[in-house]
Amino acid sequence: MTVLLAVCATVLVVVAMIVGTSTRVVRQYERGVVFRFGRVEPGTTRAPGIVLLWPIADRLTKVNMQIVTLPVPAQDGITRDNVTVRVDAVIYFRVIDPVRVAVDVQDYMSAVGQLAQTSLRSIIGKSDLDDLLSNREKLNQGLELMIDTPVMDWGLHIDRVEIKDVSLPESMKRSMSRQAEAERERRARIITADGERQAAAMLSEAAETMADHPASLQLRLLETVVEVAAEKNSTLVLPFPVELLRFLERITPSEGRPPDATTRIGPPPARHRAVPGPAGPPAPRRAAPRMRPRPRPRTPRRAPVGATRARRRRSRDHQ
Repeated sequence: MTVLLAVCATVLVVVAMIVGTSTRVVRQYERGVVFRFGRVEPGTTRAPGIVLLWPIADRLTKVNMQIVTLPVPAQDGITRDNVTVRVDAVIYFRVIDPVRVAVDVQDYMSAVGQLAQTSLRSIIGKSDLDDLLSNREKLNQGLELMIDTPVMDWGLHIDRVEIKDVSLPESMKRSMSRQAEAERERRARIITADGERQAAAMLSEAAETMADHPASLQLRLLETVVEVAAEKNSTLVLPFPVELLRFLERITPSEGRPPDATTRIGPPPARHRAVPGPAGPPAPRRAAPRMRPRPRPRTPRRAPVGATRARRRRSRDHQ
């Protein structure tokens, strides 16, 4: 009896081991590829759920079917217009054929990463700096096409490729900032000039209207006075007619010039005629003044030598 129980226990353990080694669980986002004696049999891809395998004969390889996000390291390159840039990107891809991925490619993640780096450097060399900065959609499409063409033979599909960042040298950044500043200044000057041109045209039309209707100028003057008087200030505005200034200018003679006939006020002066008088004796001539001779400068007399010495001796004795 004891021997029979031992045999049954042994059989149960062996069966449990066989069942444990021949049973696998495939998740919802995975697919299973079965290798029977090292060969992939047609139609052996297993769906999600419990998968039963032949002991010793079968081997199961699980392949992830989720979308994979693969960042591409930053690549240094020179654009077509000879500008050094540093560009990085990101790739979104997924597996569409688990059998080809498991059989044809040893490490599809590394293969896609290396292909993306070489394709990114190629795109940098074929593009201009302006395209890298402003036309990224077209570059993304070209990069996606370059990567997707070879990986389709590996059972993969590229969903999307995005260029993340474009790093420029500091000198190029300063040059671009100066260019942008000059462009903004040019636009500001154009807008200002256009505004002045429109204002001049409107002022010209207003001047023509005021010339046709002089009363409008007086109304405009009164409106200006009202606007100035509305504010609380000590400014006193006195309207002064321009015609009065012109009248005063006509009647006022210019400085340093005798008044003309047009600027005289009152009746013109009477003209007198010179009447010759009786001839008299000629006037006596005045004698020319006599010039006095200029006095000579006096030279100071020199004292005798002996007197000078005696004067010096007396000054020393006094001291």
